[in-house]
Amino acid sequence: MSDSSEWEVDIKGNFPLHKAVVKEIASAESCGISTWTKTAKISVILEDGTRKRYFLKCATGQGPRPLVEGEFHSASAIDAVVQGLVPKPAGWGEYANGKTQVYFFLADFHDMDFSAAPDPEHLMSRIADLHRRGTSPTGLFGFPITTVCGKMERTVIWEKSWAKSFTHQLKDVIKYDNETNGQWVEYDAACQQLIDGVIPRLLGALQSDGREITPALIHGDLWERNIGIDMETGATVLFDPGSTYAHNEMEFGTWRCTWAFYLNSPIYMRLYKRHIEPSEPVDEWDDRNRLYSIHPYLNDSAGHAGSFSRQIAYNDMLYLCEKYAPLGCLEKYDREKDVSVTGAYVPFAMKQLE
Repeated sequence: MSDSSEWEVDIKGNFPLHKAVVKEIASAESCGISTWTKTAKISVILEDGTRKRYFLKCATGQGPRPLVEGEFHSASAIDAVVQGLVPKPAGWGEYANGKTQVYFFLADFHDMDFSAAPDPEHLMSRIADLHRRGTSPTGLFGFPITTVCGKMERTVIWEKSWAKSFTHQLKDVIKYDNETNGQWVEYDAACQQLIDGVIPRLLGALQSDGREITPALIHGDLWERNIGIDMETGATVLFDPGSTYAHNEMEFGTWRCTWAFYLNSPIYMRLYKRHIEPSEPVDEWDDRNRLYSIHPYLNDSAGHAGSFSRQIAYNDMLYLCEKYAPLGCLEKYDREKDVSVTGAYVPFAMKQLE
């Protein structure tokens, strides 16, 4: 630990707090479970003598600045268009802990219940509001600064073409996955055909023959462990965003994944489609959803060596290649390994960073 004079003393709780984070601290306690960061609930004394609680996230290691800076700007963008959907961000910053640079994010604290599924109509109407009202400041796909999904950085440079924008993000997770799990010749061939053949056809169709889509602000990492119910108000609260202005349907790729346990219920998407209809071609919605699910699968594989997510993503690639860009040298899609057919459920294991 760095110089003791830089740290808060005589405060309650078990979480060491640097003076760079906030002033007039009453307590700081470890709170929540996070795989990539350390988290705490802190209580501060305001100028009028009242107390206010904040949620603190501290990051080191891989890409800590994009993680916290990206979350601050993502949450700020979301809160600007749908107030109360995410905890109100308070700020982000950095400090030195010895030779380690620590980056932190601070937001309002919500005491949340994670055991109950949110009301489908309430949740989907709020997400639809976000997608409808969260318009790109440039009219393009991308985001002003780098954001992350999990701990993996997204390439979010501005693009007019959604196919190009999504290709950047897919190439990111393919690279991270190969760094974690090593090269695999057959898999690499499928990845390349997905990029060269499937994406231009499947996503290119969204912006061809007179069709257009509008870049929408998405949460970017929306799944059950990033959704809670406020214990005081009963409102649904989303957290841990890693946003980008994207095709709105990308938001739901994770809901197809094996770890989904209530968001894969048809009622959620049915209600969302009452607010925002599927993009044309409508009959390719499910194939686009399959393509979008490959991103979180590979993101998971990159973060957890040996994850079965890589095999699932590979089989989905083969399905899409066979349908949209056949290539004789690729292996065959295996229906028996398709979780959208078998309904397999694989719990997502989370371990608190120590």
